[in-house]
Amino acid sequence: MVRTRILGTGSFAPEKVLTNHHLEKMVDTSDEWIRDRTGILERHIAENGVATSDLAVEAGRMALDASGTLPEDLDLILVATVTPDTIFPATACIVQHKLGAKKAVAFDISAACSGFIFALANADAFIRSGTYKRVLVVGAETLSKITDWTDRNTCVLFGDGAGAVVLGPAEGDRGILSTHLHTDGSMGDLLCMPGGGSLHPASQWSLENRLHYIKMRGNETFKIAVRALEDVVMEALEHNGLKPEDIDLLVPHQANLRIIQATAKRLDMPMDKVVVTIDRYGNTSAASVPMALDAAVRDGRIKDGSMVLMEAFGGGLSWASALVRW
Repeated sequence: MVRTRILGTGSFAPEKVLTNHHLEKMVDTSDEWIRDRTGILERHIAENGVATSDLAVEAGRMALDASGTLPEDLDLILVATVTPDTIFPATACIVQHKLGAKKAVAFDISAACSGFIFALANADAFIRSGTYKRVLVVGAETLSKITDWTDRNTCVLFGDGAGAVVLGPAEGDRGILSTHLHTDGSMGDLLCMPGGGSLHPASQWSLENRLHYIKMRGNETFKIAVRALEDVVMEALEHNGLKPEDIDLLVPHQANLRIIQATAKRLDMPMDKVVVTIDRYGNTSAASVPMALDAAVRDGRIKDGSMVLMEAFGGGLSWASALVRW
């Protein structure tokens, strides 16, 4: 059986750091309040003029180097993002050009915080079908560009960054074992950015009503996320005939430390088997899972043979999991 192997990982965050103490001077909040409710200490912010593609290219180059892959060897580039450089062309096309991956097909996937796993599932299908052999999957965001810095309930949450993996086919039992994707569009208004599309195109009215910023109903989203993540994790385990104790490492979307802890508790999984990077980066949406994955690879927590479970929940609403034998 041909499986899809993760051949290399990479990640990148902008140099500028915004701490909770900086935010105390911007909105009515406190370091203690942010830490207690989210687990975030700081987040990275892209400078003016730095686009999502710039972060994606840096993470992509790291993944290419780690896998020993040249840009010209890539067949496909998928970029998961809700903060594209432009509505069109797709950010993946811009990344293709900047990397010099001239033969690669390139397109974006928009599934909010679940975007990386949605893109991973697409790449897996392309590789197992034999359509493509070398695929770069990137999750990249500049959420600071669509964050309302006057809204204390949301501005403390988000940061910028990118994570990437290079994928290829391999024989044997290593690689992506399964992916599980879900969507419920009836609750899309719980987490969204209303402005900028065909429903509310840019206008004086949309600007005055601040429609071009992230809107979130946090309490409702939290409750749904905890339940959905438990379900999609158990779905992956049951599909593969495994139990929670068979998982060596859980790589969750870094939305909120309380959500991460609640998911681990429901699975009876100790926190030392859970990758946590939210304290350093905040919620980076589609970038958070691949950034956390790369951190665990580079610090040695992921080894040959490790059973790694990724999961995410985001706007759409969407949620997903992917199980990988490293």
